Amino acid sequence: MRIITVILLLLLAMLQYPLWLGRGGRLRVQDLYRQVTAAQQSNAKTQARNGLLDVEVRDLQQGSEAIEERARSELGMIKNNEVFYRILDEPVSGPVTVPDSNK
Repeated sequence: MRIITVILLLLLAMLQYPLWLGRGGRLRVQDLYRQVTAAQQSNAKTQARNGLLDVEVRDLQQGSEAIEERARSELGMIKNNEVFYRILDEPVSGPVTVPDSNK
């Protein structure tokens, strides 16, 4: 009777191994679910970024206002006879020099 119990326990263990640790086992499936969730989150972020870029591209193609705004913010361009004020978030230590735009 004891040998039959040991044989049945070994058989049960052999049947449980693929279920938990095998190629399509429970642990592997959980890991794949985690990877899929991470990929979906990454894709959602990328799609949101692509949507913003698409809106920006359409805006740049359709009008000159967006180009002008970009030139002002990124390149610091100023129109003739225009006064430019820059508001800083942090206080500046030391004297501030303003480049002469009439050169």
